[in-house]
Amino acid sequence: MEVFNSTLGSGFILVGILNESGFPEMLCAIIIALYFLALTSNGLLLLVITMDARLHMPMYLLLWQLSLMDLLQPSVIIPKAVLDFLLKDNTISFGGCAFQMFLALTLGSAEDLLLSFMAYDRYVAICHPLNYTILMSQKVCYLMIATSWILASLSALGYSMYTMQYPFCKSRQIRHLFCEIPPLLKLACGDTSTYELMVYLMGVTLLFPALAAILTSYSLILLTVLHMPSNEGRKKALVTCSSHLTVVGMWYGGAIFMYILPSSFHSPKQDNISSVFYMIVTPALNPLIYSLRNNEVIEALKRVLGKKFSVHSTF
Repeated sequence: MEVFNSTLGSGFILVGILNESGFPEMLCAIIIALYFLALTSNGLLLLVITMDARLHMPMYLLLWQLSLMDLLQPSVIIPKAVLDFLLKDNTISFGGCAFQMFLALTLGSAEDLLLSFMAYDRYVAICHPLNYTILMSQKVCYLMIATSWILASLSALGYSMYTMQYPFCKSRQIRHLFCEIPPLLKLACGDTSTYELMVYLMGVTLLFPALAAILTSYSLILLTVLHMPSNEGRKKALVTCSSHLTVVGMWYGGAIFMYILPSSFHSPKQDNISSVFYMIVTPALNPLIYSLRNNEVIEALKRVLGKKFSVHSTF
């Protein structure tokens, strides 16, 4: 069988959800709107947490990292996808495809780990408040952040390099919005069954322990909250935790569908929808879920915007 990408100069054609939709223009407008929502909401949250010293505590430092990931994640995919659709040029170079895959895997894996650390942070804050400054010190917080980025980058580098070393068959069309492992393996000429098993194990290893840690943390939190004497404290804890669980459900649902379920259980169209959901929709909604249900963030936003308006009014 003829191999088309034996050199790094060869490329692929991304045939994603925008090309296969019955209403591509409307879908493109929705995706652009979600992207700008992700940029503005995450950017605003980054600004507020950076400028308000009262939010310089572990919970909000972790939230700052989540907003950064949610700002970068759709930026790896959406600008190119929209430009390709508007310019009617869906090509991507071999190196560009590998780099896009690496970035998407890094950001996705880092967010997976970060969400579990955020769950632990809430567990310590609610179940062990007296020891919070010890168990969740600034040093521990920065160690969590560094662990998320380093482990995610190393894992993404290994899987990106191994995926791109396959010889790909004559078809250059990737039926996906961006370069991701499952759709790329469908173009490989060689036997990918062993590697697909490795990808499955990667998904299980990264997703399930983190998800188990999150569910365990929130189960313990729920037990503690139910025994709280104060109705106000109970309500505040439940609101905070329910917002976190909403984020977890949206993120892990799409990631598990894409990387844990066997490929025979889903079609390219379903893969596209799943990827759009956890790579675009979730980053756009995350800051809204956190900020709209968090009085401290809302008050900090008022203070920051108040300062900016007061500065402009003096000129």
